Amino acid sequence: MTNNSKKIRSLAIITSTLFLLTTNAYAHPGHIGDHDMWHMLMHGLEHPLTGIDHLLAMLAVGIWSALTHKTAREAIALPFAFVALLLVGAVLGLVGVHLPAVEPMIVASLLVLGLLVAGQVTMKSVFSYALVGLFALFHGLAHGMELPQSNGAVAFIIGFVVTTLALHLSGLFIGFKIKAHSKWISRLLGVGIAGYGALLLAGV
Repeated sequence: MTNNSKKIRSLAIITSTLFLLTTNAYAHPGHIGDHDMWHMLMHGLEHPLTGIDHLLAMLAVGIWSALTHKTAREAIALPFAFVALLLVGAVLGLVGVHLPAVEPMIVASLLVLGLLVAGQVTMKSVFSYALVGLFALFHGLAHGMELPQSNGAVAFIIGFVVTTLALHLSGLFIGFKIKAHSKWISRLLGVGIAGYGALLLAGV
């Protein structure tokens, strides 16, 4: 088996494992009950892995950033911007801020991010940060609106922010591997992510 084949096989295993960790079509299936802080932290850590929409969006941000930047130092800034706006959205949702079309915006993020990955689209930093930040805000709102207003909510937010960052880093790793060895895989992954988003938008 060649080195490229081994790397592609490893990438497939990583991706398959992440998909198997998802158990619901959405990352926010219902209201999150209040528990002690330890349980809320654990719940927060696992929550981004229980919905394929959130998981794919987080991976897509990392993959897209890796594909459109030369170095890891440059690429990591976009995922950190997402995490920052995700946190802002979660806090806003927790304190009672509601915006319309939260669910459609989350699904739209899959469609848009998937197309960006498939096309390896580059854009000015201000536009990429604005786009990713907008999607992050709605992803954060969706989580924050579910949370009870208690100390446990803080632990939950910390947990899902940590896991979200880990997913971004996984996306960066995958993106740099794709760019170095198999660019066609980025098109396949991007089309798959965008296609899933399109199906959700269509209500399939």
